[in-house]
Amino acid sequence: MAEAKVTVLRAAAEDIRAPLLAFFRFQDDAAVGGALSVLDGALSGAVRRVLERGDFQGRKDETVLLYGSGAHAPDRLALIGLGKRDGFTPQALRRAVGHAVRQAERVRVREIGIVLDGLEAGGKSPGALAVAASEAAVMAAWDWRDLKTTFDPPPVTVAEVRLFAVDDAQHALYQAAVAHGETLGRAANFARDLAIRPGNIATPSYLAGAARTLADRFGMKLTVLDRADMEREGMKALLAVAQGSEEEPRFIVLEHRTANAGKPLALIGKGVTFDSGGISIKPAERMEDMKFDMSGAAGVLGAMQGIAELGIAADVVAIVPSTENLLSGRAVKPGDVIGSLLGKTIEVVNTDAEGRLILADALAYARRLEPAAMVNAATLTGAVGIALGHHAIGLMGNDDALIEEVRAAGERTGERCWPLPLWDEYRAQIDSPVADLKNTGGRPAGAITAGWFLKEFAGDVPWVHLDIAATAYRDEPAPYLRKGPTGLPTRLLIEWVRGRVQT
Repeated sequence: MAEAKVTVLRAAAEDIRAPLLAFFRFQDDAAVGGALSVLDGALSGAVRRVLERGDFQGRKDETVLLYGSGAHAPDRLALIGLGKRDGFTPQALRRAVGHAVRQAERVRVREIGIVLDGLEAGGKSPGALAVAASEAAVMAAWDWRDLKTTFDPPPVTVAEVRLFAVDDAQHALYQAAVAHGETLGRAANFARDLAIRPGNIATPSYLAGAARTLADRFGMKLTVLDRADMEREGMKALLAVAQGSEEEPRFIVLEHRTANAGKPLALIGKGVTFDSGGISIKPAERMEDMKFDMSGAAGVLGAMQGIAELGIAADVVAIVPSTENLLSGRAVKPGDVIGSLLGKTIEVVNTDAEGRLILADALAYARRLEPAAMVNAATLTGAVGIALGHHAIGLMGNDDALIEEVRAAGERTGERCWPLPLWDEYRAQIDSPVADLKNTGGRPAGAITAGWFLKEFAGDVPWVHLDIAATAYRDEPAPYLRKGPTGLPTRLLIEWVRGRVQT
C-alpha cells in the first residue's frame, strides 16, 4: 500500500496552488489577515462573505469548501475550524488535517496543500505544529484495501501533501519537522497494517516475519523462539494458552542497540493473533474483531520501526509473546493450575483472561535483561472501556515517575492515558486457594486487578502497563483515523523513548 508523501514548498501567499488547499481558523478569529487575506483576494472576497454571513464560524470540525477560478486562485479552499484558541492543541490540528484529507477524498483529488499561517498564536511552536500536521496527513490517507478485488467506484486516496512555508527559515524548520512527523505516521500505519490483517494471515509466524523484515532493514538483532524453545525456557504460562491451537506460537525479541551499551528500555506487546476466549468462549457477535487482540504487539513493532528510522540513541528491546487462544481437547480449562517462567503458579479461572498469562512470561523474560524500565501494551480488558470509555488508555504501574513520563508522552502525541490505582487492597481479589494467584479477580475493578496480576511479574523493575483494549481500534471513523485499527500506542512509545534520551 502506497503512503502519502509530505513535501515542503517555499511560496509566497499569492503563489500557493493546490487542487485543494486547507486553511485552518480559530473560532474566535475576527480578522482576515496574512495569507488568508491574499487568498481571499484571489477568491474575489469569498472568504469574507462566508464569514460575514455566519456560514463558517471556525468551530471544531467545521468545514466549508470554496471554489476559485483564474490563474491566481486555488481550485478549492477548505476552511477548517479548530475551535477556540485558548483550547488549541496539536491534537486539534491533527483532527483538522484529517478533515482536509477527507474533503479531498470526497471531491476525488489526490493532492492537498496545507497552510499553517497564524496558528502560532495558539501558543504552540511552529515545529510541533508541522510534526502534528504531517503525521496526521500520513495517517489520515492510510486506507488498507489489500484483500479487496473490486471497487465501485475506485477509491481515491491522497498521495501528496504539500506544506507551504512563507520564507527560508520556516522552510528549513518545516523540513525537519515533516521528516519527523512522516516517520511517526508511517510507524503508526505499519502497526495498523499488521493489526487489520485477519487471523488466518497475521499468525504468530507472520508477526515473526514482520519483525525479521524490520531487523533486516535496520540492522537490528532478532531472536525468535518456537514452541520447543519455549519449553526449554520454561514459558509455561504462554504455552498453556497456546496448547489449544494448531498454530505454532512465537516469542519474538527484537533489539535496537546503540553504542551507548546502557541498560535497555523494554517494550512488550501482547500478540494474541486471534482470541476466541478458549474454553470460556466469547459470544459469537463481534468475535471477528478479536483479530485486533495483537494490537499491543503491532504497536510495539511499529514503535521499533519509528525508533530505528529516527535513529534514536537508546537501547530498546521489543518483546512480543504471540499465540492464538483457541479451544480444543488440548486447551487449558477453567480450574487448571499452570506454571510460569518466573516460577509462580497460576489458577486459570477464566481462559479468556489469557493476555496477562502470556505477558507474565514476557515480563519475567524482560527482567533478565536488567532493563532501566519496562512498558507493556495490551488489549487486556473490556473493563478499561467501562472505566474510561474509548478516549483514554488505562495506565498503571509501579513507579510514579515512569507513570508520569508515559502519561506526558501520551499528551504530546494525542494518545492520551489516564492513571488507575494499583492499591494493595486490590491484590486480594486475585488470591487463589490452590495457587500463588489466579488470573482474574472478577468484574469489580477488572482492569485494575489485571494490572495487579502483571505487577506480580514485573518485580522491582520500573514498569508501566497500558491497557489499550478500548482504544486500539474504532467502530466509527474519526477525522484522521478510519474505522478499524488506530495504530495506538505506537507514537506514544516512540515519544517516550525519545524523551528518555533527551532528559
